[in-house]
Amino acid sequence: MKKSKGPIILHGIYWAVILIIIALDVFFDTEAKSVKHILLSFILFGIINVSLFYINYLILIPNLIKQRKKYFLYILAFVLLLGAASLIKTVVAVLNPKDMLEYVMDGKKKTLLADQYFFAQLFLCGFFLVSSCLIKFAADWFANERIQRNLESERREMELQFLKSQLNPHFLFNSLNNIYSLAYQKSDKTADAIMKLSEIMRYMIYESNTPTVALSKEVDYLTNYIELQKIRFKDGAFIELTLNGEIDDQKIVPLMLISFVENAFKHGVVNDPENPVKINIIANQKILHFSVINKKNNQNKDAQGGVGLTNVERRLQLTYPDRYKLNVVNSATHYTCELMIDI
Repeated sequence: MKKSKGPIILHGIYWAVILIIIALDVFFDTEAKSVKHILLSFILFGIINVSLFYINYLILIPNLIKQRKKYFLYILAFVLLLGAASLIKTVVAVLNPKDMLEYVMDGKKKTLLADQYFFAQLFLCGFFLVSSCLIKFAADWFANERIQRNLESERREMELQFLKSQLNPHFLFNSLNNIYSLAYQKSDKTADAIMKLSEIMRYMIYESNTPTVALSKEVDYLTNYIELQKIRFKDGAFIELTLNGEIDDQKIVPLMLISFVENAFKHGVVNDPENPVKINIIANQKILHFSVINKKNNQNKDAQGGVGLTNVERRLQLTYPDRYKLNVVNSATHYTCELMIDI
């Protein structure tokens, strides 16, 4: 899994702000500083401050809090580290009082007491330790959020692949049943049916393994499926497929529309010329409108839908959340499926 650049950016911003504050302090300080003061304050003490930050960030928090949950031990280590760093700075300052403890106020030279300097350093060292805690927890929170998003994305992808794996055998099972019927009847249409199935399976295996496909390819797939189904109807199958809009310019999640058409053949009446199956596709820059209307087969008592529509509705929820509307109307004589997708 690719590492996030968030923590690096967060650290960069933090230290940039610290450097800006130091630069402003030096710029507005009118009192001349000795070379020793600069070396001790900005080099030695700077190293101590950075060390405090990263000892807490990289060692104490990961080992005592994240892994071992030793909160009391962490607080003890925190206090000892804070006290030790402040004491080291105070000892250095006491050994160099002229450069570290003397300062000018109201034109008079004054000397800071050792205990005063110690408590000032406690505050400063505490600032670096506390800020390292805040940045560590912020970085971990963002990292966990990113991991959760990736896991959710992977879960969605696995579920989609599972749904597609269900869809393909479901379709193949129905098609092979149709071809078996033709072969059993020794129909001359058997070879044509096998060829159509071959073209359909080529699309399902090789061309539908991308997040989206051209809508025109999905329409070609539906057309081949319809032609395959027509072969098995001796009295003819009456299908009206109407295409309008920008079919060639839009994309769609593959294998999204087939279940609606499949159910019209499986559960509907398709050999009535006065009540043809009506399939309508309208596409523009924003909306895909797809509908299937078929006369109900009263002799078929199976619940219309089954695995196919349950499958496709779950795929819609995963791939077009809050961007689709599915309306199913089951009247006394007709079954209507109307789908609108914000593409």
